[in-house]
Amino acid sequence: MNAYVGTPTSRVDGRAKVTGAAKYAGEFTAEGLVHGFVVEATIPRGRIVRLDTSEALKVAGVLDVLTHANRPSLADKDEAWKDEVAPEGSPFRPLYDDLIRFNGQPIALVIAEEWETAKFAATLVRIDYEQDGFATDLEAERGSAREMDKPHKPRGDAKAALAAAPLRHEADYLIPTEHHNPMELYATTAVWEGDGKLTVYDKTQGVQNVQKFLCGVFDKKSEEIRVLSPYVGGAFGSGLRPQYQVVLATLAALALKRSVRVVLTRQQMYGLGYRPMTIEHVALGARPDGTLDAVSHEAIAVTSRYEDFSRNDAGWAEQLYKSPNSHFSHKLVDLDVSTPCDMRAPGAATGVLALECAMDELAVALKLDPIELRLKCYSDRDQSEDLPYTSKQLRECYARGAEAFGWARRTLAPRSMRDGKELVGWGMATGVWEALQMPVAVRIVLTANGHAEVSCAASDIGTGTYTIVAQVAADALGLPIENISVRLADSTLPQAPVEGGSWMAASSAHAVLGAAEDIRQELARLAKAMPGSPLADLDAANATLVDGMIASNGKDGAAVPIADVMRHGKLERIEKEKLNQFAEDKSHARNTHSAVFAEVKVDEELGVIRVTRVVSAVAAGRILNTKTGRSQIMGSVVWGIGMALHEETMMDHRFGRIMNANIAEYHIPVNADIHDIDVIFVDEPDSRINRMGIKGLGEIGIVGVPAAIANAVYHATGKRIRRFPITLDKLMD
Repeated sequence: MNAYVGTPTSRVDGRAKVTGAAKYAGEFTAEGLVHGFVVEATIPRGRIVRLDTSEALKVAGVLDVLTHANRPSLADKDEAWKDEVAPEGSPFRPLYDDLIRFNGQPIALVIAEEWETAKFAATLVRIDYEQDGFATDLEAERGSAREMDKPHKPRGDAKAALAAAPLRHEADYLIPTEHHNPMELYATTAVWEGDGKLTVYDKTQGVQNVQKFLCGVFDKKSEEIRVLSPYVGGAFGSGLRPQYQVVLATLAALALKRSVRVVLTRQQMYGLGYRPMTIEHVALGARPDGTLDAVSHEAIAVTSRYEDFSRNDAGWAEQLYKSPNSHFSHKLVDLDVSTPCDMRAPGAATGVLALECAMDELAVALKLDPIELRLKCYSDRDQSEDLPYTSKQLRECYARGAEAFGWARRTLAPRSMRDGKELVGWGMATGVWEALQMPVAVRIVLTANGHAEVSCAASDIGTGTYTIVAQVAADALGLPIENISVRLADSTLPQAPVEGGSWMAASSAHAVLGAAEDIRQELARLAKAMPGSPLADLDAANATLVDGMIASNGKDGAAVPIADVMRHGKLERIEKEKLNQFAEDKSHARNTHSAVFAEVKVDEELGVIRVTRVVSAVAAGRILNTKTGRSQIMGSVVWGIGMALHEETMMDHRFGRIMNANIAEYHIPVNADIHDIDVIFVDEPDSRINRMGIKGLGEIGIVGVPAAIANAVYHATGKRIRRFPITLDKLMD
């Protein structure tokens, strides 16, 4: 019998992707398909006083130009525009009225027979504005920050404890705005099916979320709009909410009664969501032995004027480090920008970056090894609610990671390690994320020829959901993985939430187990009823499916082929659908953890930084697929290198406009920037969190990486950079 769970199984969708058979949202075709191109606002705040489309309409091949003045009807209530992950506020409505809320806002859609024609005609649309005063600079507007709900209740008196602490560290850490740059551009192909019905192919992390959203915006019945997203070329949080191109493509298809495709350019995608710029203020009060007396963490982040987007930046110290006194706050500054959105490990990627840099600075002040400091402050409980963890193998992460990295050879003093003309620095940091799980439904259809189809509305955003669903189903049904087919990301399939938060692996796997369990019980009932069956006395609880047979765990050799069982029952197929919901358990905290070690080499004369080695030791429960899991962590480490050294969205605050809205000037790591990355999975059995002990890997891989690199840069150079990314101009200043 093959056992697939826990093995390095290749992606079941790999062949489709490498051969080009996999179709993405902007690649579906339809008879009479036409193309839309977006016209964007060029001011950050104000209103449109004139929008002249006459010249654009004269271009041969142009069919129409939709604006707020001539569009079909759209919902006028905020509630209709709220999707399942929308923050508080009034969601943005493209082409709704003449108001401009941010630079790059879509204000018209040119529709033409060819995309190039639409793009050219868009340059001929003339707009006059009445511009209002605006603000886009977080640092300049810091004084207007307003308090959001506190992420954690305070403990003790942090202010007094900080004032009395023998040793204090206090500093601001500034993380810039960062934009998603997935390989696949945001795109929607809205196929006109006649009689007001549409099939919508959209780049999204949640097809049912988009489907419900479109039905609300366009006052449609659920059967009138079907949304599919079979493959996604990366999203990382940018596709959790419906993006504006799906509204525009649907609007145009309904207006023209034709199939319409809208593909955003790379530059236009900078008008979508992003990781918000954040000022992280961290204060630590410690005793001479390194134990903490107080922790204070205040985050001040960007949001738009129309929605309150925030994530838990502060408060992670409650889960990592013991302290009798703590205080955390999260503040927002309203600016004339689009609403931020989730980006891999939202809140933790930024908040832990500041916390772990502060812990390193404290270790330097105390002349302690950074691991020693963290072990002195190690907390076995989530202090915010005083809860134990379902499992926490962070100590083992420190030990395994340090051993693999060779941490014992690190000298304590900055600028004390060299390799020729380069300064060598070794840094480390802790990672932490939530282990979440959500209700998911799965349908399994088992046919008499030994094939099973597993279907669910969940998306696979490139993380490997197709594969882990197939692995779990193959083991649960006792079939070769080649006999499992998986259908995902169709709004007509069994329910699933948006794919995010690292919850889909655990959630979908247990739904598969539930449906497979119902199939096993049905087969057991049929097997018992067969004349002369060796399983006549079978207790369904002792039945197992293995190698295409239903067998008894209690009788050696007692087994019947599933095909025979179904033939006797006159069944061509057995179909079971199961909604799996996790029992609420507030008695334990649920988290994943990691220890990240980084080596940098810095050219002393030029300030050029190379990240030459990274070791990431991760404790995340049971790993379903060590091959795709390792890829997840490696990809996150690369992104962490980008956070530390490369990524920064640059705004010209005179015009409220992004200056580097492309991947030539918005720097991300390339092959030449990436050297050795070693991933270690620390064994972490966890029978409490769920039946299979799964925690999820999507986010934990990035948390702590930029801090480890920043700490390594300090160790190499003796210079502490608190304004990210760390670029050579800051290092040489």
